[in-house]
Amino acid sequence: MMIWLIGHVLAVCIGVSLGLIGGGGSILAAPVLIYVMGIAPKSAFAMTLAIVGAVSAIGIIPHWRQGNINLKIAMLFAPPAMVGAYAGARIAGLPLVTPTVQLLAFAAIMLIASFSMITKGKDSASLEAHSYSDEGFEVSGVKNSQIAIREAFAQRLHRRIPTGIAPAKHGSWAIILEGFGVGLLTGFVGIGGGFLVIPTLVILGGIPMKEAIGTSLIILVLKSITGLAGYWGHVPLEWGLVGSFIVAASVGILLGAYLTQFVRAKQLEKGFGYFVLAVAIFILIER
Repeated sequence: MMIWLIGHVLAVCIGVSLGLIGGGGSILAAPVLIYVMGIAPKSAFAMTLAIVGAVSAIGIIPHWRQGNINLKIAMLFAPPAMVGAYAGARIAGLPLVTPTVQLLAFAAIMLIASFSMITKGKDSASLEAHSYSDEGFEVSGVKNSQIAIREAFAQRLHRRIPTGIAPAKHGSWAIILEGFGVGLLTGFVGIGGGFLVIPTLVILGGIPMKEAIGTSLIILVLKSITGLAGYWGHVPLEWGLVGSFIVAASVGILLGAYLTQFVRAKQLEKGFGYFVLAVAIFILIER
């Protein structure tokens, strides 16, 4: 009972991270399922897809009401991402892909994500001092400070694109290829990949940051469905635990949304990045 309680408190914390900084949930859900709840890695990655997909589906509602969904870009990115997610899940089911291989790949992605979060936290310092035209805008409770963080990261990536390239005009194939690649990672280790998807939608899709955040949720839900389909029938899934984690994470999102008015997202993003880094190191040492 105590383990169950601890696991669900951590699930609430995962939701809080989503509410406070608009990301990070999927990258922590799998470690909680594996190291706290005792779920086998392959099953945990599949269950993570169900949990994060469901929570993201809930998050789509306020985006849709505020017109922050770009269906054209979503339909360009989502199909290859869905194919990639299914392929990643099927690859994960191959005998040569052991749980250790999956966990090492997952830890490597966590290291990359932690670096992204830490550097975004630094780059957003100047942006948080400015006011935005969408003041008061909320994304499932995630407000302007989270948009500023992602905008800083997108701007940093944009500087690395050769001059003369018009992202919105020439980015279709790049969006499709990255969609497949991110989908592959989603299916293989159950990550949402928002730290890759959102900047891509802004830079290559040429859409505003708030649309990129909302659109990324639709993409995440769709690729989670096909990723889960790739695992279906090949790994055991504990649906009762999936359901209770969804409820706990949803409560956490509401709490995180409330807390955004009291804390600075810049510091949270950087601190959360260091926490993800610590979890990645733990996984590498444990393996």
